[in-house]
Amino acid sequence: MEPFPGNFLSKLPKTGTSIFAVMSKMAADHKAINLSQGFPDFEVSPGLIGLVEKYMNKGMNQYAPMQGILPLREIITTKVKEAYSADYHPETEINITAGGTQALSSVIEAFVKDDDEVIIFEPAYDSYSPVVKLNNGIVKYAELRQPDYHIDWMEVRKLITAHTRMIIINSPHNPTGSVLKPSDMAELIRLTDNTDILVLSDEVYEHLIYDGIRHESVSRYPQLACRSFVVGSFGKTFHATGWKLGFVLAPENLMAEFRKTHQFIVFTCNTPIQYALAEFMKDKSTYQNLHNFYQEKRDHFVGLLAKSRFEVIPSHGTYFQLLSYRNISGKKDTEMAEWLITEYGIAAIPVSAFYNKKNDYQVLRFCFAKKDETLEKEARLLCRI
Repeated sequence: MEPFPGNFLSKLPKTGTSIFAVMSKMAADHKAINLSQGFPDFEVSPGLIGLVEKYMNKGMNQYAPMQGILPLREIITTKVKEAYSADYHPETEINITAGGTQALSSVIEAFVKDDDEVIIFEPAYDSYSPVVKLNNGIVKYAELRQPDYHIDWMEVRKLITAHTRMIIINSPHNPTGSVLKPSDMAELIRLTDNTDILVLSDEVYEHLIYDGIRHESVSRYPQLACRSFVVGSFGKTFHATGWKLGFVLAPENLMAEFRKTHQFIVFTCNTPIQYALAEFMKDKSTYQNLHNFYQEKRDHFVGLLAKSRFEVIPSHGTYFQLLSYRNISGKKDTEMAEWLITEYGIAAIPVSAFYNKKNDYQVLRFCFAKKDETLEKEARLLCRI
């Protein structure tokens, strides 16, 4: 079809295709092992799938309420209360969303206006910045400090102005696997005290945290919870990323404003899956023991790489492992990622893609949410390099 000869640039004219889509396509084209995009290659629980079928057959196939079905919100209330000693009312302070990314986007769209400033920590999940810019906000970037990717709170303090509207945090952190500590939460409390700054806390990997470390949800801290949105993901928790179902927690006054935007973006989410999750999560072991499952995979993967020339950067959460190749090659990380695909049949993500200025520290991100045989095959190839 001939294009119409007009100027039809979008509001993100300089934004290209997501690195996840690019690397996944290359992996498919070269029949490579895809450890780039974050999704498991093992099956969802047959019990959970059976429950989805059950509720489909029971006729739960029409619109759910805009807020999500109440039984699922009640389950979330109980889960959060037990995990973080936080009280969220199921009717007024919890909303089901079409995945974590939609939840994050809807929060930003609801509150960020022209010239509002939003602080983002780099390397950052790639959806934060574009949505801020779509809403005419200004992104302020703070770089996590290596080697453990910690926050430099002195730097953050210098970024705060009268126009600061929101701070976005992410723990456990994608792509680095770092986690926030109680000291970080104390700094965030001091930084936002007596301000109107909102906190958007991306906690989609809340159940994937290792080494005996406690997840520091903002929900634990009343001084933060009162100004915060917490985003969670059922897809990450239950190995079903394609189901695109998540949730948002926020105090009633903030949730009321969020829903004004949410209702016109997606309105509601998959009904039978909501009912299935509400029943499935009555068994708390389905999510409370998840960290053991993934820590075993992380440890197995790292152990297999012991004789490789890659440098393992500690990952304490998520299902991602960073590997430095500075002792192997001087290639740019984008070149190294392409070379791994074409020469060794392994797809990873170049971490420079998570930086605004494409900072290149010769680090690649690998997903270890895979079957053992997948990890073993990949490790054998990496050890040959």
